[in-house]
Amino acid sequence: MSESADLPMNFGGIEEKEFSDYETSQVLIFPVSYEGTVSYGGGTGAGAMAIVDASRNMELYEEETDAEVYKIGIHTLDEFKPLETPEAMMNALYEETKTLLRAGKFVCMLGGEHSVSAPVIRAHAEKFHNISILQIDAHADLRDEYDGTPHSHASIMARSVKDLKIPAVQVGIRSLSSEEARSLSEIPTKIYWARDIVGRTDWIDSAIENLTENVYLTIDIDGLDPSLVPTTGTPEPGGLGWYEVLTLIRKLAEKRRIVGMDLVEFAKTDNSDAPAFLCAKLVYKTLAYIYRNDTPKVIGGK
Repeated sequence: MSESADLPMNFGGIEEKEFSDYETSQVLIFPVSYEGTVSYGGGTGAGAMAIVDASRNMELYEEETDAEVYKIGIHTLDEFKPLETPEAMMNALYEETKTLLRAGKFVCMLGGEHSVSAPVIRAHAEKFHNISILQIDAHADLRDEYDGTPHSHASIMARSVKDLKIPAVQVGIRSLSSEEARSLSEIPTKIYWARDIVGRTDWIDSAIENLTENVYLTIDIDGLDPSLVPTTGTPEPGGLGWYEVLTLIRKLAEKRRIVGMDLVEFAKTDNSDAPAFLCAKLVYKTLAYIYRNDTPKVIGGK
């Protein structure tokens, strides 16, 4: 049996309580198990805890920043279970996120379908001034409603950009409806289409310049190419690569203040260990970039 099987069921499998207790942790991992409005492939409801489980197999030394990132304190909250209706779920997530932010913690929410990001973003927008959204995604998610609800995974950016008027940069988009296409000129968003940016990094500085001082980062894992993560609700071909995404997030953390984040739409299925591990690694590396100045160096490199 692998040694990781005996590690605690928390993000990173952190054994030392001083680095995983709520009170001493800077970061909260917020697993949300919900797929109440999925419209194609299932499994996102089990995605958050699958990512937590996979993370116990990571090396906790992050070589790019030369840091043991977990020593900033990473606490994994109890799994947030689904409620009866989408509206009840979104209201409960909004209230819970407000409570977590009042404690002065950095919230990293793991989904779950993308609908769960909207109330989390709303709570952050009420706490942080001059906020914008960086969305990594295959889909624009700008429908006013889908399948009879405004709280759909296809409507999360409509709730944030249209309703709350939060400016956004949307990266990797390669699928949207005619309704969404017609609305683009009327809302505060800038799209970097996958067809124009895949395989390149020369667009990244421009994308970041379109963001405000404080940024909420929402990562729909289908923004990456399905060759990397096939286990997602709607795997669109032609997505971003691993190093393109890392370069974007690293530069974002250098030039802006990331105040909260989520990673959503990973779908747990049989034989989905590698994509779950990728999601866990992406979260950990993002935290490494955000806290690059707060983590002591291990070997003294840059």
